[in-house]
Amino acid sequence: MSGPLPIYELESSILEAVRSQRRLVLSAPTGSGKSTQVPQMLLKHGLLGSGQAVVLQPRRIAARLLAARVAEELGVPLGREVGYQVRFENETGPSTRIRFVTEGLLLRQMLDDPRLSGVSVVVLDEFHERHLYGDLGLARALELQERERPDLAIVVMSATLDSERLEGYLKPCARLASEGRTFPVRIEHEPGREDDAPWELAADAFSRHAGEGDVLVFMPGSYEIARTIEAIRERKESRGHLLLPLHGELPPREQDAAVARYDRPKVVVATNVAETSLTIDGVRLVIDSGLARIPRHDPTRGINTLLVEKISRASADQRAGRAGRTAPGSCVRLWSAQDHARRPAREAPEVRRLDLSEAVLALKAADAGDLRKFRWLDPPTPDALDHAEELLADLGALRQGAITELGRRMLAFPLHPRYARMLIAAREFGCVREAALAAALTQGRDVLLRHVDADTARFREDRFGGKDRSDFRVLMRAWEWAEKGGFKLEACRRAGIHAVSARQVAPLLEQFLRAAGGEGTAKGGEEALRKCLLIGFSDRVARRADPGTLRCEVVHGRKALLARESVVRDSPLLVAAEIREVEGREKQTLLSLATAIEPAWLEELYPEDIARRTEVFYDPAAKRVLADEVRRFRDLVLERRRVEPPPEEASARLLAEEILAGRIKLDGWDASLDQWILRVNLLARDCPELEVHALGEGERKSILETLCHGAAAAKDVKGRPVKAAFREWLNPAMQGLVDAHAPERLALSNGKAPKLTYVPEDVPHLSLKIQDLFGVTAVPRIALGRVAPRVHILAPSMRPVQVTQDLAGFWTEHYPRLKKELQRKYPRHEWR
Repeated sequence: MSGPLPIYELESSILEAVRSQRRLVLSAPTGSGKSTQVPQMLLKHGLLGSGQAVVLQPRRIAARLLAARVAEELGVPLGREVGYQVRFENETGPSTRIRFVTEGLLLRQMLDDPRLSGVSVVVLDEFHERHLYGDLGLARALELQERERPDLAIVVMSATLDSERLEGYLKPCARLASEGRTFPVRIEHEPGREDDAPWELAADAFSRHAGEGDVLVFMPGSYEIARTIEAIRERKESRGHLLLPLHGELPPREQDAAVARYDRPKVVVATNVAETSLTIDGVRLVIDSGLARIPRHDPTRGINTLLVEKISRASADQRAGRAGRTAPGSCVRLWSAQDHARRPAREAPEVRRLDLSEAVLALKAADAGDLRKFRWLDPPTPDALDHAEELLADLGALRQGAITELGRRMLAFPLHPRYARMLIAAREFGCVREAALAAALTQGRDVLLRHVDADTARFREDRFGGKDRSDFRVLMRAWEWAEKGGFKLEACRRAGIHAVSARQVAPLLEQFLRAAGGEGTAKGGEEALRKCLLIGFSDRVARRADPGTLRCEVVHGRKALLARESVVRDSPLLVAAEIREVEGREKQTLLSLATAIEPAWLEELYPEDIARRTEVFYDPAAKRVLADEVRRFRDLVLERRRVEPPPEEASARLLAEEILAGRIKLDGWDASLDQWILRVNLLARDCPELEVHALGEGERKSILETLCHGAAAAKDVKGRPVKAAFREWLNPAMQGLVDAHAPERLALSNGKAPKLTYVPEDVPHLSLKIQDLFGVTAVPRIALGRVAPRVHILAPSMRPVQVTQDLAGFWTEHYPRLKKELQRKYPRHEWR
């Protein structure tokens, strides 16, 4: 069977590259045999020595199915010479030579055994998917090879690689490419209307294009897969076809059924697990929705999202290629060619879009040093690293950037650090089994289906309901009910329980109990579990904004809605194990898996995070200063109590700020006060030797604070003598200097005394009609003779005809011309 596969054209080159260079970048199309045959080549030709080939796969389903295929080809039982290891499942033994694993397990193995004893070759398959732990596994393997294990070989494989960039990262390394054996695939774009359901579009495309060979349909998730199978089953063209789902939540038997060979055509409806790694023989038609559920983490808001998004052009090419493995085929894309051109070239690497806290903890335990200088292929954003380190510090896993003993204990649990911390606390509080069950219930798909009908909701309330203080209690009772009934499909369906997910909880529970060192003494009860959940999720403490709605305020200034189905709707204070963004008419941030908590627990567990302070603020509606005594957990307000009267100094400060901003009007503050302030400031600026200090914003605020002392409302200060307060800021001698050198009025030689208008950062000016200036050839200077005011010369209509600081020049140069013009317009006025 193995001979005809295209990868064997490169067999000798692959073996030579691994022997001589110990680093190889291998690009080969899906279906060429690289995933199953390269590990066998290494074993057959002795390149493993007495050690193992560890083959990293991005998905559990691929690791399991590939291991089964290789074991079958070698004629050995699965779990002996060939095995697989995924999170919570291990089918390997002492004699295993080829071990398929999910990517995160390599990093965990390196924590237990930093030298990777017994591993001869690390193979990173489907590396183009750029999963977080694939990136980290490669970086750590390179460091190990360079420092301690020059004998360790590293092979990076994929159907589509940015080979040049990867080669630069791995230098020195060999690089090989297989053309594979593919047939032409005809691409058609058949977009529907925006409101068309993708499963209906897929069923229509199946009806139009189904012919010889098998059909592979890509959908974003299990829900869409089920709807697609229903829609295709209703079409007459589906007669004689097997309709099979394929996704990671199916039990192994059903996954195997989707990739098996049959004597009649089949339609496999799959998530992107079928995009790479797995080859489904006989596919001639691919129908692609162009959608996938993409996990992302927003470090700014601290929430995870799993939203349906458009796939990249590279993913679309991978999917289309599935139709050309055994013969010419077709791919129908359920979107337009214009839409395709606008899509990103490839997916963003996971390091740029996932929560990094679990990976950061593992790297800290491995003494990776400053992670901002780590050997990233693509570095994460600074915000993502900061968020991860802050969370780990909150959990007690890091102190001043270094891992703590508690952090190392948390690594014993194959869980997110939150749940690891919760299980460690459970030992102290005497509720290990409850905490382990709570953790196990959250590791896969939701055990309780959301959005059930009224009959199912009533059934649940009768069987699982109660006066609970945590949503986890409902989940636990539902699971225990399903376990007691043997996880029977029909019974679980009636209760809205996902039977497959529920069945997977028991082995996880046992594993977590083993990691926790057994159940210990059960003494804590319901309150103990609630405290443990608080310890694991302290950054998700939330307070109900008001009892009439589901709106909540969450630590770190976030806002969210409590899930409608939560049993803690009457609790004013809660902690949420899950914060998620969901799509609907508009995106909403929902708090689910909530648990009611008591304010006293925050004082008990986090005394350093509790702050009390008096907050004073101006209420523009009441037009008065108010004060509250506020108790906060971190930045979340727990309690607010009105204080009367408000503190005098703070009240005066706030009232002064409102006056300066123009929101409180004082009866005595008029244009003459503004002019007086400008006069003072001009003298301070232009005659510093007089030592008259400027009235800047700080000085004005200080004067107003003194004026407002003892007041709490706008009405209390409106009539206070503001002019006197400002004048008294200067002693009498300085007031005299202002009046003398920055006068309010300017005495002219013709006996007139017009007002000067002072302006900020400029010279003052006076405005007079030409007739009022007859006999004046010069305007007196002010500010010790340093400032010459401007003269705005007005026509009889009071409109300016000239602006000047040189009156003598005006009379000789400009007045004769103006006189002729104006005399014609205003013959009754005097003209000299």
